[in-house]
Amino acid sequence: MTFKLHSHYEPAGDQPKAIDQLCDGLEKGMKGQTLLGVTGSGKTFTMANVIERVQRPTLVIAHNKTLAAQLCSEFRSFFPENAVEYFVSYYDYYQPEAYMPRSDTYIEKEAQVNEEIDRLRHSATKSLLSRRDVIVVASVSCIYGLGSPDEYKDVVLELKVGQDIDRAAFLRQLVGMYYERTTTVVERGKFRALGDVVEVQPASEKKSMYRVTMDGGKVHEIFLLDPLTRKIKDRLQNLWLFPNKHYVVGSDRVENALSRIRHELDERLEELDGQGKVLEHARLKQRTKYDIEMIKNLGYCNGIENYSRHFEGRKAGEPASTLLSYFPDDFLTVIDESHVTVSQVRAMYAGDQARKKTLIDHGFRLPSAADNRPLQFEEFEEQVGQTVYVSATPGNYEGDHSDQVVEQIVRPTGLVDPRIVIRPVTEGVKPGGAKGIDFVEMLGVEIDAEVPALGQVDDLIERVKVVIENKGRSLVTTLTKKMAEDLTQFLVEEGMKVQYLHSGVQTFERIEVLSKLREGVYDIVVGVNLLREGLDLPEVQLVAILDADKEGFLRSETSLVQTIGRAARNADGYVVLYADKMTGSMKRALVETKRRRDIQEAYNEEHGITPTTIVKKVDDIRDMISMPESTDDVLDVELTASVAELDEAIFDKTDEMKKAAANLLFETAARLRDEIELLKKERAGRIEDGGA
Repeated sequence: MTFKLHSHYEPAGDQPKAIDQLCDGLEKGMKGQTLLGVTGSGKTFTMANVIERVQRPTLVIAHNKTLAAQLCSEFRSFFPENAVEYFVSYYDYYQPEAYMPRSDTYIEKEAQVNEEIDRLRHSATKSLLSRRDVIVVASVSCIYGLGSPDEYKDVVLELKVGQDIDRAAFLRQLVGMYYERTTTVVERGKFRALGDVVEVQPASEKKSMYRVTMDGGKVHEIFLLDPLTRKIKDRLQNLWLFPNKHYVVGSDRVENALSRIRHELDERLEELDGQGKVLEHARLKQRTKYDIEMIKNLGYCNGIENYSRHFEGRKAGEPASTLLSYFPDDFLTVIDESHVTVSQVRAMYAGDQARKKTLIDHGFRLPSAADNRPLQFEEFEEQVGQTVYVSATPGNYEGDHSDQVVEQIVRPTGLVDPRIVIRPVTEGVKPGGAKGIDFVEMLGVEIDAEVPALGQVDDLIERVKVVIENKGRSLVTTLTKKMAEDLTQFLVEEGMKVQYLHSGVQTFERIEVLSKLREGVYDIVVGVNLLREGLDLPEVQLVAILDADKEGFLRSETSLVQTIGRAARNADGYVVLYADKMTGSMKRALVETKRRRDIQEAYNEEHGITPTTIVKKVDDIRDMISMPESTDDVLDVELTASVAELDEAIFDKTDEMKKAAANLLFETAARLRDEIELLKKERAGRIEDGGA
């Protein structure tokens, strides 16, 4: 199949030019390109058009699960007929194996796997191995070991009507593919065999299961079933079954791998003996021999990924197979918010190796465990395809590794970057410093020549009052959590509707706060570093940056430009920088903002465009990052329901939870899961009280 883009609108503003330039660069074989797209310019739509034009499998990397889910949802709306997959870490909770020598504390690996995300990961690899019209939106987990795609493909089972196959051999193949046999309900990754009828639900399927009937040592019929009703949806001529785990080892390789593990164990034990490490020697010998017996008898053991080098036949130091290994040679890579994502990818390897080295040194793992690792950054660079870095504020790396930088400055909406005002932090101090005044006046930045009588907080209050009268909203960024909380309390005492955000506020609560900001429940949100990438708040008329002259990560050029962009979706939006002096970061941010604004205004004047504020439904934020609307009115059934009613509520909420997970609404699913647990406790209590 080919990529086919569905959209109710056509490329506009700088999008057509950006699409042409990026496609031209790909055709010329450019290894790296940068799409410098300002906030609100439709960078995702641009990349969707590029993908449709070049018709190549594409990997999109985002720096967190939430952003990846947002991008996956957007790409699915653009490509409903194609395979748009979601690949992130499948752990709801993950505590890696670790050892702390100072306190002699060993921490066992502990993890809670999200079954729905695991299914989506299998769906992604299945799509990559069976079709070309595939977009995989992934977090940085895509650079971690996944299992060899060659081994994965080798055990894929194809069934055809009329095919000669022994029933017992068929069942053995399913077990060899890590499917679990059951005599009850067939669920994902399980199969049931009753006589000559075998029912199986593949690891990548949610809404489909298959029934294979045997007759005289042949495949007689293959049916596609609804897993809930068992109704026949279709009659098939052939069926492909993919393994239930990504770490698949052919039986011919198991003995060879075990032999290599034993050989490494002997070498390591001899080495520990020579170092006089008696405890480490005993610990490693006992642990490894146990794992060997588990693999020999069951084909699997906890932590089998630590032996992946031996199963894959890799040499010491060679990188493991990752999601990138499943892509064809001509795939395209898109790194979203590259100024954050690139740094995150670069940091993964060192942290993993530090933890593994401690485990190896103290006899908890063989040295080969270090080769079960994320890719080194240099390996990542070698393995990715032609790459497009996407960011409003690309860093030095993107510039150094791009053959061209494509700018997408003009927004389809005609909105321009916000005007900027500079005010002093301290009462009685000239704003921006004496030398700063001439500089900012050249840029058209508003600044008072007179020494003002108000400091930053008092000036902020006056400006916020005007915004509230105009039915607008305000965002205020501070440098510390304490300042955010103290300022929030001060503004509340001034009679304003305000809430704060910082890293201590849970993800769901952050989105709830921002949704209430749009609705008008709050007029102001005060935050630290949570108001930059990925927020779409068209009601915001004022962005205030306190202590803008404090050089550092939170007031770097990149941070300032990203924060300024939060006011770019409102025609009346403007930004106030509170500063007593002009810093280098401020100068660069002001120059860049002025450059972009000049381009945008010239385009609007040439084409007769009048900028208008973006109008969106208030629930867009929740839809965008897959969050429920509210946690209010939860479990109102608890106080009045009978046991039968509680059973019905548990059944309904379980169904809702599964549907939410299937639609990537993982936070919603988690909330429903917690509600179900509370309902079950309530039900148990009612039964103890006599079923009241």
